[in-house]
Amino acid sequence: MSAHTLHPSTHNTLQKTLIGLARVFIVWPETVAKHLLWAGPLLARVVVGYVFMLTGWAKLNNLPHMIELFTQWGIPWPQVMTPVASGIECFGGLALILGLATRIAGGALGVVMIVAILAAKLADVDSVETLFGFEEAAYFVTFFWLAIQGPGALSLDAWIRKRLP
Repeated sequence: MSAHTLHPSTHNTLQKTLIGLARVFIVWPETVAKHLLWAGPLLARVVVGYVFMLTGWAKLNNLPHMIELFTQWGIPWPQVMTPVASGIECFGGLALILGLATRIAGGALGVVMIVAILAAKLADVDSVETLFGFEEAAYFVTFFWLAIQGPGALSLDAWIRKRLP
């Protein structure tokens, strides 16, 4: 039986039910989320920023070992690229926590994740599922989102932006 053959009152009831469901599952969550738009970027920045600030700091404090790893992974100019990548992780992570130069920090950290996947993980990729299962892929997506979307309202970037002429 198609919608055209339904009795008008049945069709009207079905339409009202669908509209009610749309309000419950689409409109209401959207209305609630509008009050929390500041939370998503803040949580993403703080969590990934903290992780990368700490790991970058650890790498900067263990450069000889990290240079060996970069050499094994075939990363060009490991003597230069190791401190550069480690510094981007440490200070980019700190920038994310603060919400300062977020788009630049997110972009730089995203590039570091692409290099990490290509250099250290590519040989292990046998499917899209494997690639998407790497934590580096999830970090890349988060960094890409922050680079495009920005830091959100609770950030130094937003505070500075409000004060610009």
